[in-house]
Amino acid sequence: MKKVNIILNIVLILAVAALYILHFTGAGKQSSSQASGSESVTAVKGDIVYINLDTLVNQYDMYNDLRSELQGKVSAIENDINKQGRALENDIKSFQEKMQKGLLTRSQAESMNNDLAQRDQELRNLTQQKQMEMAEEESVMYNKVMDAITTYVENYNKDKQYSLILTTTAATTTVINGNSGLNITEEIVNGLNAEYIKNRNK
Repeated sequence: MKKVNIILNIVLILAVAALYILHFTGAGKQSSSQASGSESVTAVKGDIVYINLDTLVNQYDMYNDLRSELQGKVSAIENDINKQGRALENDIKSFQEKMQKGLLTRSQAESMNNDLAQRDQELRNLTQQKQMEMAEEESVMYNKVMDAITTYVENYNKDKQYSLILTTTAATTTVINGNSGLNITEEIVNGLNAEYIKNRNK
């Protein structure tokens, strides 16, 4: 995520620099007034456009498929750990009852107590291990999604030739306000999903 933040910061700096140049050289004054007005504009070659990354990711079929797959794994792991936890809890209760009734020798009690303590530690270790594995899988999932988006946008812009493509998210707002005609989120979502479905069916 640090890399993503660095990239977004670089993009923001470039955007501010580009807007500064456009403003003080007199270029783009017409498009600026249109962007702040009620009339819609259509993005053309050389424009600065933007993508709502939150919307894009949430509507991207690849992300939703990978997220569902990951959630399935997480649910299976949680069920297995809960099952082992309940079994351990029942065995601990049984051990305590036998101890209270005096049904175990000191040697038996010590052996059973050590066994239960070992099982408890193993379950804790397993839980921690699985949490780390799922966190790693989630990170890889986001990297796959962002790589696919970046690759698609790069190829997309070879044809469109926009000067700059900004991204905005709920956490990092690069674009506070902009003309809807410069928002290419829907176009990118549609293109990404079409490409994903085509490749998925191969």
